Amino acid sequence: MSVRMALARGRAALPGSAAVRDARLLLAHAAGLPGDGLHRLADADVSPALLARYDALLARRRGGEPVARILGRRAFWTHVFRITPEVLDPRPETETLVALALEDPFERVLDLGTGSGCILVSLLSERRAATGLGTDLSDGALAVARDNARRAGVGDRAAFQRADWTAGLAGPFDLVVSNPPYIAGDEMADLPPEVRDHDPAMALTPGDDGLLAYQAIAAGVPGLLSPGGRCLVEIGWTQGRAVAAILARAGFAEVAVHPDLDGRDRVVAGLWPGPPAA
Repeated sequence: MSVRMALARGRAALPGSAAVRDARLLLAHAAGLPGDGLHRLADADVSPALLARYDALLARRRGGEPVARILGRRAFWTHVFRITPEVLDPRPETETLVALALEDPFERVLDLGTGSGCILVSLLSERRAATGLGTDLSDGALAVARDNARRAGVGDRAAFQRADWTAGLAGPFDLVVSNPPYIAGDEMADLPPEVRDHDPAMALTPGDDGLLAYQAIAAGVPGLLSPGGRCLVEIGWTQGRAVAAILARAGFAEVAVHPDLDGRDRVVAGLWPGPPAA
């Protein structure tokens, strides 16, 4: 079988408008090539063993597993991040948080619930003098984040620690960022199967109304931020007003809700003015 015939076989087997792209990515992966390396595959290399691997990958995709999960990697900001079942698959809208964080200088950044480390690594890659700490409750996620930091060349400036939000952490930081779990518990059943069945539940929902993580962050972050430091959190598109109110009640100033590129509320940011004067 030729490469062209194998791709046609994959396109026919896959649903949706992305079938052409998915077939190419999965055939390259089956051949041990990068996604853009399919031109290096010769017709003579399309062996029965390769086709068997390819068919297995196609079956996983037909079963609803996202291509990034099958490949074990996701492009985000300027890097490709390794992902495993222990971490959230990075979403393009999270780049909104990275872009906003980079609008002002920072020297020490804290990433709460770091997951794959995509936010922290992206920020440190853009700010070569900065250092950062990523925290997570999952040891598996922390191992993935450490590996991604090493692969991106920022491993010497990124530390990782197991922590339940801000418990046991020591500042000061001049930037705190987080993409916490924010799906309400009763909304989980309505998520697309590609998300609900393949992202870790702990990274999707706190099991309540979706605001518990923001309350914990707002309560603990002021004790870790330097005066003038910033806190930026990703939100669900309906949560802007509620999360902004949580930060404002905690004493943050200049609280603002920022949209993503689709115009949906995506990030709430606040400035920590420091403790009240005695």
